[in-house]
Amino acid sequence: MKTVKISLNSIDKVKSFVNDITKFDYDFDLVSGRYVIDAKSIMGIFSLDLSKPIDLNIHAEDGAEEILEVLKPYTV
Repeated sequence: MKTVKISLNSIDKVKSFVNDITKFDYDFDLVSGRYVIDAKSIMGIFSLDLSKPIDLNIHAEDGAEEILEVLKPYTV
């Protein structure tokens, strides 16, 4: 598992983020405080406090480099 900090501070960023990660067959969790939600769920993302950076847990043994390349626009 790999963890990166991301920022999703606009509606357009959330939509493009979900579109980007749904292309991968791995599991992604967003962690904000004590809340953990599925990162592929737009409704779940909007239930979080998006004014602060959020931790993204990537559950992938291989292919993490490709995922991190796609996530560059969102990382903090």
